[in-house]
Amino acid sequence: MPTVADTVIYARADIYHDFYQGRGKDYRGEAARVVDLVRARRPDSASVLDVACGTGAHLRELAGSFDEAVGVDLSEEMLAVAARHAPGLSFHQGDMRDFRLGRRFAAVTCMFSSVGYLATVEDLRRAVRNLADHLEPGGVLIVEPWWFPDDFLSGWVAGDVVTVSGRTISRVSHSVRDGSTSRMEVHYTVAATGMGVEHFTDAHVMTLFDRETYEAAFHGAGLRTEFLRPEPHTTGLFVATQRGGTP
Repeated sequence: MPTVADTVIYARADIYHDFYQGRGKDYRGEAARVVDLVRARRPDSASVLDVACGTGAHLRELAGSFDEAVGVDLSEEMLAVAARHAPGLSFHQGDMRDFRLGRRFAAVTCMFSSVGYLATVEDLRRAVRNLADHLEPGGVLIVEPWWFPDDFLSGWVAGDVVTVSGRTISRVSHSVRDGSTSRMEVHYTVAATGMGVEHFTDAHVMTLFDRETYEAAFHGAGLRTEFLRPEPHTTGLFVATQRGGTP
C-alpha cells in the first residue's frame, strides 16, 4: 500500500506550491481562524509549531501573529520550497509520530488533513501524543482531520487548471473508498513554453478514522478536545488543550 513517502507530488514541491497558490486555497483565512481559536483559549500565546507544514503557506500566515513560528515536515523537497519562500522562518525535517525538537510551543497545528496519511490507530495515537508533548502547559493543539467514514463521498471527481508564472498545471482526481481507507488517484499535466508537456500520476491512500477514534487519541494524550465544523462540506477542526484548560 502506498504511503505518504511514496506520494509523487510531495517530491515535486514546486508544482504542489504553485498549484494550490494558483487555485486560491485560502491559507490566510484558515490561518486567521487558527489564530482566533488559539487566542480565545490562550491569549498570551507567543509561539506556534506547524507540523506537516508542507511548503509553509499556513506558517507564513501564522507567523504574523506569533513571535516565533516553526515548521516540521517529512518531505525534504517540501521544506526546501518552504525555506525559499520564507527564509526568516525555522524548518525541520521529521515524522509527526516521533520528531523531537527539544522544546515546547504555545500552539501546535497540523493542517490540510495530514493526519489522514497515518495508516493505523496506533500511528494516530503516537502522532497525537507527540504533538501534545510539544505543547507548553495550557497550550492549544489544532488538528484538521481527514474525512470521517460516514462523510466520505466515494466516486468523487474533482478537477482544476491554473497558470502560475508562465506554467499551466492541471489536476484531475478520482476518490474511492476501500474499507477503512480512501484512495485518490490524481493525474497532473504540467506545461510551459520551452519545456513542453509533462504528465504524471499520483495516489493518495488515507485512513478514514472516525470521530471517536480521534477523540480517544486526544484523550489518551491527556487532552480535552472539541470538534468544530463551522462550514458544511469541510473536514472540520479538532481543538484540544490539556485537561483543565478551555477546550
